This record gives sequence, C-alpha cells and structure tokens, in this order.
Amino acid sequence: MGGLRLDRRDDAMKGGKSGAVIILGNSAGSRLIKLVSGQIEGLRMPLGGTPLSDQEIGVLKAWIDQGAVWPKTEAAANAPAEKAKSSHWAFEPVVKPALPPVRNVSWVRNEIDSFVLAKLESENVKPSPPADKAMLARRLSLDITGLPIEPEDLQAFLSDGRFDAYDRLVDRLLESPHYGEKWGRCWLDLARYADSDGYGADKFRNDAWRYRDWVINAFNRDMPFDQFTIDQVAGDLLPNATADDRVATGFHRNSLTDHEAGVDVAQTLYEQTVDRTNAFGAVWLGVTVECARCHNHKFDPITQKDYYGLFAFFEHVRDVDIDAPLPGEMGPYLRTRREYLKKKEDLYTQYKVRELQAEWEKNLLDAVKVPGTHADWDFVWTQLSVVDVDHEVIKTPVNQRTERQRDFMTDTFIRFYNFDATKQLYETNHFKELSEKLQQLNTQYPPLTQAMTIEDRSEDRKTNVRIRGDYKAFGDEVWAATPAFLPPMHSDGKPTRLDLARWVVSPQNPLTARMMVNRVWQELFGRGIVETSENFGTQGSRPSHPELLDWLAVNFRDNGWSVKQLIRTIVTSQTYRQSSLPRPDLEDRDPNNTLIARQGRIRLPGELIRDSALEVSGLLDPEIGGPTIRPPLPSGVADQVAAQGDPWKESPGKELYRRGLYIQLRRAVPYPFLLTFDAPTAATSCSRRARSNTPLQALNLLNDPVFLEAAVALANRLLGQTAPNFEDRLNYAYRLCFARNPTAAEMAILKQYFDRRVALFQQQPAAAASLFPTAAEGQSAQDAAWVGVSRLLLNSDEFVTRE
Repeated sequence: MGGLRLDRRDDAMKGGKSGAVIILGNSAGSRLIKLVSGQIEGLRMPLGGTPLSDQEIGVLKAWIDQGAVWPKTEAAANAPAEKAKSSHWAFEPVVKPALPPVRNVSWVRNEIDSFVLAKLESENVKPSPPADKAMLARRLSLDITGLPIEPEDLQAFLSDGRFDAYDRLVDRLLESPHYGEKWGRCWLDLARYADSDGYGADKFRNDAWRYRDWVINAFNRDMPFDQFTIDQVAGDLLPNATADDRVATGFHRNSLTDHEAGVDVAQTLYEQTVDRTNAFGAVWLGVTVECARCHNHKFDPITQKDYYGLFAFFEHVRDVDIDAPLPGEMGPYLRTRREYLKKKEDLYTQYKVRELQAEWEKNLLDAVKVPGTHADWDFVWTQLSVVDVDHEVIKTPVNQRTERQRDFMTDTFIRFYNFDATKQLYETNHFKELSEKLQQLNTQYPPLTQAMTIEDRSEDRKTNVRIRGDYKAFGDEVWAATPAFLPPMHSDGKPTRLDLARWVVSPQNPLTARMMVNRVWQELFGRGIVETSENFGTQGSRPSHPELLDWLAVNFRDNGWSVKQLIRTIVTSQTYRQSSLPRPDLEDRDPNNTLIARQGRIRLPGELIRDSALEVSGLLDPEIGGPTIRPPLPSGVADQVAAQGDPWKESPGKELYRRGLYIQLRRAVPYPFLLTFDAPTAATSCSRRARSNTPLQALNLLNDPVFLEAAVALANRLLGQTAPNFEDRLNYAYRLCFARNPTAAEMAILKQYFDRRVALFQQQPAAAASLFPTAAEGQSAQDAAWVGVSRLLLNSDEFVTRE
C-alpha cells in the first residue's frame, strides 16, 4: 500500500483516486472495508494472507461507523519507526579476539593455528600430519596461480634446505603475474562478468574484457581491497578520476541488458538497477537484499524501504563507453588522428552526411513532441532505446555536444538511416557504400581500446518504493540511504555512490571484511568458515570458528586490506599445510570437515582443469590479459551462437591456447566444457560454485578436442625430453601432472596398458598414424601408445583435484 499505516490517523484519513481509506461514520464508503471484503476485483487485503472473517470485518465496520477513535498512543504511532535492530552475529561489530590457549604449542606456526587447534583440542581431536613437500608445492601453485608447478621449480623447492624455503616459494608464487588471473577469476564470478548481454538477442559485448583486465591487474598490483571496492562502486565520482578509475565501474555494466525489439525501456532500466542493487548487496554485504524488493525481508532486518534506499544510489546512473587506451596505444593513435579525421570528413561531405543528419534528427525530435503522429519515426525512436543509444544526447543541441557526443551521433545516424522511416533514403543516398568505406577506413588506422563504464545523469531523479516490486507501481518516495540495521553512513550533503563505497569499507561496517576473508578461506580450503559464503544473514550458516573469522577480518583491515598478505598468512599456517587424506576417525563425527582437522580435497573449476592440461602438455600461451578468445565449439553449439547473429569465429593461432579465463562467455550459449564443470552462467553474482561429479565430465576429459590435442602434445613432450625408456618417461609424466613419481603398483598397471596399446597399434598402423602423425619412422605404434597413457593421466581424478 505504498507505506500506508492504519495505526496513524493522518495516514488512514488520506483520500485517493479510489476514495478515502477510512470515512468516519461511513463504513460502506471506506476503501478499507472494500479492500478487506474483496469488493475490488483482483485486490483483497491482506495480500497473500488469510482473508478476514465476517466477524472481523464486522468489527471494523462498527469501529468506523462509531467514529473510528484511535488510541491515546497515536503520537507514538506517528513517530518515526525505530531503527531496526538485530542480535545476529554477522551484524555485530568486528572486534579482534584474544588468542585462545592451546596445549600443543609446538604445532602452532601463526595465530590461525591457535584458533583451529583450540577447537580441535576442545573436541579431543588431533590435527592431520603435514602434507609431503611435493604435494604441498602443487597445492600452493594451484591455489595461488591456478597452474600446476613445473618439475624444475618443484625440484628446486625440494632441494632448498633453507629454513624459509616454503615462505620463499609462497612469495614467488604471489609475485607471479598468473596470480591475478587465478584470483581475478574468483572475483569475476562475483561480478557476474560475461561477454554478452543475455536474454534472447544475447548481443556480444566487444569491450567487456577491459573490465576483466582491470580486475587482473588490480590483483597483481595488490590494490588494497578498500580502494578496489571504491573504484568499482564509484570510481567515476573520485576527484580527478582517471580512465582506469572509470574502467573499474564496469562492474555495474555486467548487468543483463534486453535488446529485443518492443521492450519497455522503463522496465529494462528498472531491472538493470535492481540487478546492480542486488549485486552490491551480495558482493559487499553478503545478505540477500533482493528479498526486500517486493516486501520487507522475512528473516533479516531489511525493510522494503531499506532496499529502495540502496536502489536510489544506482537509479540515476547511465551507461557510457569511454576511451580506455592500453599502454602503447596513444602514440600511434595521435600520430595518425588528423589524417584519419580529414579522410572521414571528406566521406561525410561526399555523401552529404551533415545535411541529412540534421534533417533526420529534426524528424526524430518532432516525432517525440507529438507521439503517435508518425508511427515510423516513433519506431526508430524506440529502436534507438533498445540498442543503448542515449536519448539525452539526441536532445542536446549540436553546438552544446562534446566531440565524443558529436561523433557518437553521426555514427548512430549512419547506422540507423536504413530503418523504416528512412530506408528508401538509405538506398538513394548510397549509405551502404558509405558504411563500407568507413569500415575500411577504420581498419587502416590504429584505434583506442574502449571500456564500458557508468556515470551519473545530469538531472536528479526521484526514487520511489515499487509496490510488490512492480516497476510501474510507485509507492512512497525514498532517498539514498544504507540499511537501517547497519551503522549509519555519514555524508556532508546528499549521499552519493562514493559515500556508499566509502561506507561499505569503513571500520563501522561489520560485513565487508568478514565477507572477503571468508571467500579467500573458501578458495584455500574448499569450504568457508561460514559455509554459506553467499548469505551471512540469519538463514545462512553460523561460522564454524567465529573468533578466527573476526581475527582474520581485523587483521585484513589492519594490514591495509592487502589480499596478498591475507593469503600469505593463511597458506603459511600449519592449518593450511595439513594433509588432505581422509580421516576414518572423523567420517561420522565430522563428515564436512568443519573442525578443519585436515585440508580439503577440491575438484578444480573447469577453467583451471583446461589450463592444467594445456600447461603440462606445453601448449599453454601464458600471455596475460587482452580480448576474449573463441576456442573450437561443437557444431551444434556453434549453430546456436550463430543464431544470435554473431557466428562463432574460431580464434587464430596461439590464442586458442590461452587460459580459460579468457574464453568468450556467452550467457545464452555458455562454453560447453566450462558449463559441464559447473561454471556459473553470469546471470547473478556467484560466490560459491557447485562441484558435481558426472559421467559427462569424464567423457569431456577423454574426448574434448582440447584434451585430445593436449594428450598428443604431452606425449610429444615426454618423447622429446626424457630418456627412451618407459620408466623415465612415466616418472616425468607423473611429475608434470601430479608433482610426484608413480608408485610401483601404478608403474606396473600403466606398463601393462602401454604394452597392450602398442600391440593394438601395431595391428592398426593407420590408427596410430592418425593419432600421432608426427611419429618417427617405425615408432608410430609406440608413440601413439604414449598418447593413450597421456589421456589416462589427464582424465584421472588426481589430475582434476587439488589435494
């Protein structure tokens, strides 16, 4: 009812289009009675609740007919609602706890171990022994860089007898540029990053990758997490904001966008703002604020007014693409810019672009002034909305537009001059020919990389509660504000997104630091201290080690919000170094390892499985950053992408062998291999991936073209870098894939398998040649058999698991 309170006399006596809610002495004319008795079709109060009985309705009628006297406590009812309160642990201030005493002091390497060991000792459980050095090195490499450790680096670590050899390995891995790729992938899940718009059209986003590069670089630079947050939430509002600051706001551009013809633009903008509000709540608050979009939250102290107070921070932003040049781009661009502009202006003059554009814009604006008079021009105007053309720029007088706006409008005019209203003129004026010449001209001169960002609109926009979440049903007006159950935000004037960003990483906010350290812990153990890392609300899990969580959160803030330092603290603990072997003594008592009496065995995400196969086979292209890549797709899936109007053109050359992080993520048609291994679809923020175990995964590892090619390359690596005997080659293969040598039993089993494959290929030389076409003369059967062994190793559980 838009905030209506019947316990307030003034509210209840207000009139409306449908009549007064209460008319003293006249229950028959009072809208309240019509609502509760169901006299208004399709609307019976209480909505979604049990209808009032006839007796209860009779009491209301009698009260109104007798003058509807409110209680003497009316003044209290009219007072502002008391601030929401909650005793829930996650909403309490973060206080650094004292270290608990432990008996086995020698086991403790840092403060983390004290908290974990104290819990274990209280349960009379002993921690697991440490993992062996080789397994620990593989674990560290996969956890920090997302890649297996190379045999040479492994041997150097095993041979290092210094007391700090382990710490040195940790530091080397944290300084690897692949660190940013591994941890950037985790953040992109939270940011619901994708390379397309979603919905039916699923339009490709050419410049989305620029935000992905920003995330990777931010992690590699160890940007403090508070600044990392501020830049993404409100980098455009920073004083003297740089292009890099603005690129960070691409976080908000990861929303789904509907480009279908005939969409309601107002609804599309509303849904985008809802998504941005929800993403902010999920990523930095860790509570399900979206539940309050339609009504007060049923479990957490989040009101609908709280929700739309957050919503107000994002409702008056607009999408804007900017120049965001990479290093080395600006010089060539500036040297050729004048020549390029002259040639482009010559084309505009030749095809009378300026005169025709002025007439086109006039017709558009005339149609807007009197909608419905010229249906064809109305259609053009609508289509401009669908494809992200900003109506504000069209309405801006030409002499008041910036250079970028003028270029934007001319490009828009040329692009849309073939719509219904001007289709004949498009052909008459040879604009197809013009478009081809402009496209050819653009390929001849170096461009600047673009980025998808946001900025505040120039005009102020009111925000209203939407009744039951309906974008057309406006309730009470609200102002930008943080949820009332959390510490207040301080602002010198009207609060902005920058105020919101600074508030969310302020020491007073109890959620953000806890959320982040829990996610890092989840990535390093397979399970968060709070298992429901997506929900710190009352319906989420309680922390298994609450004091440890708070100690980590305070330490994180005290160390300048350094993610690298947080990771270093965790991985140098004895808790992290424990063996991950199962504990028969705890199978029934602690099946989910909530006591952290051992390390977790973690099935790698799909991107890292593919990366590992490319790395051990020697195929991986280690280049950091850059545009999206398109590996081969199964024909049926490629046809689905083509149906979206953008055929899947396979990337050339070495780009095929870049990390899975760079694979084009289409929302409507995700990359099948990654989807098989539980990659999110990027429709919403994802803080915790599922880990399934299905037969389809094994089939992918055996038959996917990437893995077959990796098996061939691995076999080639074994043949070229080891002595020509089975034992040496298998030892090397195991060190590449598992950072260890095979056991005697494994050696014997694989030798039998190898001999059988050799015999089979000797009978089928054509099959051997097709599997390993570069085999030396007379060696095709042996070499092809090594491809078979390689396929087995790449398909093994140990290969796809971080021990």
